This record gives sequence, C-alpha cells and structure tokens, in this order.
Amino acid sequence: QVQLVESGGGLVQAGDSLRLSCAASGRTFRNWTMGWFRQPLGQDRAFVAAVSWSGTSTYYADSVKGRFTVSRDNARNTMYLQMNSLKAEDTAVYYCAADSTSGSIWPALPRRNLEVWGQGTLVTVTS
Repeated sequence: QVQLVESGGGLVQAGDSLRLSCAASGRTFRNWTMGWFRQPLGQDRAFVAAVSWSGTSTYYADSVKGRFTVSRDNARNTMYLQMNSLKAEDTAVYYCAADSTSGSIWPALPRRNLEVWGQGTLVTVTS
C-alpha cells in the first residue's frame, strides 16, 4: 500500500522556524516529483513547493520563496520542508504529494491529478 505520512507540524510564533517531514512507503518513488501543498481553514488547497527526484530542480509558490526550502533524501524515502520566518498567513494544514509529473506544472495542475497524498499536518503560526 502506497503511503505518505507527514510530521513536524505544530504551534509556533511568527518569526520562528519549523521543519516538516514526509515519509514515503509502499513503493519506490524513483523519478517521481514530491511536493507540498497547504490548505488554510475554509480555503482551497494551494501549491507550496516541489522537488524533483534528483533534488536538483525545485519549485516554489511566490508567497514562500526565500523563506521555505524543499529537499529530499531518497535513501530515507523522505522529503522535507524547512520553513523559516513563519508568518500568521502560513497557518494551514500542510499536505505532501507525489506524482510522476514535473513540479513545474504542479501550481496549475488540478489537485485530483496528483497520484498520492498524505493525510496532512497542521501548522499554526501565532502573531
């Protein structure tokens, strides 16, 4: 069974840092892109960041560029999202996803088209 499990969410103050992890199991994600989306309460799920299999290509939403860094450790089947200088507007449930498509198209790709999703982890940033 293919599974993605997020961890690392929590309650922090504005300006703090947090690192999310996404552990993959059940299959090999060789040559697959992995990435992060977030969904604030009452809003749609939005693209945050994505990383290619090799890790050499990364993609970010404008709202997080310069503050968030996405990376992956394929030996551990794990992807990370380092979030720095957190703001109240970063508050959301963060989901990881995996798919064979390029991360360059993920911002515009319908969410239902992505093959594998995690269950989400809540990040709350207080101002």
